[in-house]
Amino acid sequence: MTTPVDPAPPESGKAAPQTGVMARLRTYFLTGLVVAGPLAITVWLIWSLITWVDGWVTPLVPPAFRPETYLPISVPGTGLIIALVALTLLGFLTANLVGRTLVGWGESLLSRMPIVRPVYRTMKQIFETLFSKNGASFRKVALVEFPAPGMWSLVFLSQEPSDEIAARLPAPDHISVFLPCTPNPTTGFFFYVPRKDLVELDLPVEQAMTLLISAGMVQPSSSAQSKLASLAATARAAQAARPKADVAD
Repeated sequence: MTTPVDPAPPESGKAAPQTGVMARLRTYFLTGLVVAGPLAITVWLIWSLITWVDGWVTPLVPPAFRPETYLPISVPGTGLIIALVALTLLGFLTANLVGRTLVGWGESLLSRMPIVRPVYRTMKQIFETLFSKNGASFRKVALVEFPAPGMWSLVFLSQEPSDEIAARLPAPDHISVFLPCTPNPTTGFFFYVPRKDLVELDLPVEQAMTLLISAGMVQPSSSAQSKLASLAATARAAQAARPKADVAD
C-alpha cells in the first residue's frame, strides 16, 4: 500500500520577508516621526512668535532704523530684539525716581477712566503675580476630589482668598485653586477649596502640565526615580552586609 503524498504546502516564505520589510519601514517611520515631530513643532512655535512680534513692532520702527532698508533681504527677529531692548530700557527707566513718577502719573490718569480702569488693574495684578520674584502662584500641584467622590483631579495652588471672601466662606483655611482642562490648559475651573481636602504633590509644575496636555499618556518620572532609589538602597545594604559575611567565614 502506498502512502498518500500530502500536497505541497503553499509557498508562505515570500510573505514573511515582505511582512518584515513593512514592519521595519513602519518602525523607521515612527522613529523619525518621534524625532522630527517635537523639533518641528518647537521650531514652528518659535518662528510664529518671532513673526508675530515682528508684525507688531517693525511698523513702529522708522525705516531709517530697519535692517531691511540697507540689506537686500529681510532679517527675521529684528522686532523681537527691539522689543526686548525696549522693555529692558523701560524697566531701567521705571526703577528711577523720574520713571516711577511718570508711571504713577499714567496710572492715576488710567484710574479715572471708567472702562479702562478695571481692565488695567486686573491685568496689572495678574502680571505682578506671575512675574514677581517672591510670588508663589502656580508653584505647587495638588490633588482634589473632583468632579465626583473617588475621582481625583490635578489642580494648581494659587493665593489665599482675601479677608472679605474668607470671612464669608463656611470653613476656615481655604485656598484658591485652578483646575485646567485637558488638552487645553488655558481653560478650566477656579474655585476655593479647604486646605485639608487637598493632597499636595511633590511634582513640578512643568511635569504636571505635561501630564495634563498629554491626557495622561506622558507620566511623570517619579515612579522610575523611586524604583532606582530602592534599588540603590538594596545595593548599599548588600555591600554593607558583605564584609560581615566574609568575617563570619
